[in-house]
Amino acid sequence: MSAGASASSLVWGVVFIGAIAMLPWLVRRWQRGRSALPGAAGAGSRVLSSVAVGPQQRVVTVEAGSAEQRVVLVLGVTAAQINCLHVLPASPTFAGEVAAARGAQKHD
Repeated sequence: MSAGASASSLVWGVVFIGAIAMLPWLVRRWQRGRSALPGAAGAGSRVLSSVAVGPQQRVVTVEAGSAEQRVVLVLGVTAAQINCLHVLPASPTFAGEVAAARGAQKHD
């Protein structure tokens, strides 16, 4: 094998390893860009509260939807699935009420 062929193989090997190393970064960047799109899952939603009811079970309250159609979802979350337990219309003060209740619970 000549020196030129060895150098070329070395360069292609380094390029291949560099591409493999950059792949996780590119995937994260692509996912972050997709989640910023309007209407994407997770866009405009936030967790208001979470209560553990077992080792792998939780009841989670999530505020979701667009500004005009905000709703509060009460979700049952396990290791295997997520069930919607109840849907409430979101009021402007609901998040404040949850925070106040959480604060009162800590003081008791």
